[in-house]
Amino acid sequence: MALKLIGAGFGRTGTMSLKAALEQLGLNPCYHMVECFPKGPKHWDLWTRAANGNPDWDAIFDGFEATVDFPACTSYRALADFYPDAKVLLSVRDPEAWYQSTQETIFAKPWLDWLEQSEAAPYMSGTINRYFDNRMHDRDHLIARFNQHIDAVKAAIPPERLLVFEAKQGWGPLCAFLELPVPEGDFPHINDNAATREIIQNIMANGFDKVFGF
Repeated sequence: MALKLIGAGFGRTGTMSLKAALEQLGLNPCYHMVECFPKGPKHWDLWTRAANGNPDWDAIFDGFEATVDFPACTSYRALADFYPDAKVLLSVRDPEAWYQSTQETIFAKPWLDWLEQSEAAPYMSGTINRYFDNRMHDRDHLIARFNQHIDAVKAAIPPERLLVFEAKQGWGPLCAFLELPVPEGDFPHINDNAATREIIQNIMANGFDKVFGF
C-alpha cells in the first residue's frame, strides 16, 4: 500500500483533527506520532536510519494510506519523491500560537530533557530536534524555522500537488483537493493539549515499555 497523502505540516498545527478527518474520508489509517511511539524501538530505528540517509519508507508506512505530524513531516521532500502519486498537505496556523502550544506540550523542557536520556533519543534527534537545530525553546528561532519550512514546502512541491490548509477552513478545501465528497457533519476539531500533556506525564512517570507494553 502506497501513501496517498503526505502531511508536511508540523505537529501542533491541527494534525490530530486532520488525522481524524482523513480517516473519516477513507484514508485510513493515517500515520501520526500517536501511531509511532507505541510501535516501539524497532520501528523507531527505521526512523533513525531514514534520518541518516537509509530509509525504508514502505516498512515505516506499511498499512497506512496517509501521514501527518512528526516525525514524517520533516521528511516531506523525500516522501514526495518516493511516493510521486501522493498529494501533499501543508497544515499551518498562527506561528506565535504554534510556538506557545509546542512549549506547553511536545517541546516542553522536562519532556525533551527526559527524551534525551531515553531509548527514543536517536530517532527524536534525527527527525525533529536536528530539524530545529536543537534550539527547541528559542522563540525567535523556532518561529523563523516554522516560516522557513512553509516557504520551503511551497517551493519544493508543485502547486497542483499541494494544499496549504488550516483546520478552521473545514471540509471544503480538503475535499476539493482530494476530489472526495464532503461528508455530513462538522469537520473534527480535536483540542488535544490536555490529552497530550497527560500522555507525556504518563510516559515520563512509567517509561515507554510500561505505557505501551513493549
